[in-house]
Amino acid sequence: MIYKTIDLCAGIGGIRRGFELTGQCKNVFSAEIDKYACATYMHLYHENPMQDISKESCKEKIKHIDYDILLAGFPCQAFSSVGKKEGFEDKTRGTIFFHLADIIKRSKPKAFLLENVEGLITHKKGDTFNTILNVLINQLNYKIIGVHKDDEDNIVFNRNDLLRNSKYFGVPQNRPRVYLVGLNMDYYSNYEDIIGSMDLPNHRTRPEIYHDLNDVISLREDKKYYLSSQYLETLKNHKRKQQKRGNGFGYMVVNDPSIKHPISNALLATGGSGKERNLIYDPQKEVEGLKVKNKKSPINNEGIRLMTPSEWAKLQGFKGYAFIDENGIDQFTFPRKVSNTQLYKQLGNSVSIPVIEEIAIMLISLLDKIGDKNVQV
Repeated sequence: MIYKTIDLCAGIGGIRRGFELTGQCKNVFSAEIDKYACATYMHLYHENPMQDISKESCKEKIKHIDYDILLAGFPCQAFSSVGKKEGFEDKTRGTIFFHLADIIKRSKPKAFLLENVEGLITHKKGDTFNTILNVLINQLNYKIIGVHKDDEDNIVFNRNDLLRNSKYFGVPQNRPRVYLVGLNMDYYSNYEDIIGSMDLPNHRTRPEIYHDLNDVISLREDKKYYLSSQYLETLKNHKRKQQKRGNGFGYMVVNDPSIKHPISNALLATGGSGKERNLIYDPQKEVEGLKVKNKKSPINNEGIRLMTPSEWAKLQGFKGYAFIDENGIDQFTFPRKVSNTQLYKQLGNSVSIPVIEEIAIMLISLLDKIGDKNVQV
């Protein structure tokens, strides 16, 4: 059976692609408001996803779309703790989650996948996450895999049942993320026990994609990626100061030769830290000490550089995996008019496609199993 998906807060379409890789999903609607992400999405999927899910017109459009699974990697915003009314409108209004919940309420998909950062669970001492779960379970009547109710009808969960790390799914990146998979109890109430017994996949079940970071990085990269000597010294000084304070913060060379099976730290969209915690040792005698345009001092003589956008794309499963065609040719490319700055941001904001693919395989298998023959509306 082919399941129709909608891709909200789509970014550059990583979640969509993970579901498409199952061979049983067809995307019928996309929404994203960042113009640079939309340019990359258009380049990859030949569709312009420029839609704003906070707008009434967009919500009404979705309400009338025939689809099965809602996908969204929504941003975590501060949730309101004021108000006197009951229901999700009170505590979530003004957040992207409110708009997603409103869309789910109106269109009642059979299932959804929501992805977010690990910190969502502890945001505001857990109040944000508890609000989200209460809305999805009690207000909208969805059963979430890995979440249960105790004898007193309280929502309970083990955080480890909702977190999955990319490093166990074929890509050498330490990237824990929250994954909420929900099924509509208006459709599947007869199968609540089956759904309740399910777990999210915790590792890749097929051959690994990359053994470690050494399979991802490309040596002898362009000189523009190498740190200037002044910048490297600044990073060293910062790390020394942090160490004196007892902190482990600071730059990291993730493929240091002393590391037997290197993996990267999480790729981040928030600027420097995502790059500085993922520096690469790639010595080239011919570039040491060179003066390069836009660098205030010559290239460092220790062979330290930034990862490239292509390496980030591999670590997220875009390049070298998710767009390989039936002839074994990798069709993934970057759009020409999107800067490296934007590519780093987009890839850091995106998902690890192989994780999504495994979750999609599990969800599609479950939907196939429980079917539609005993639908209750």
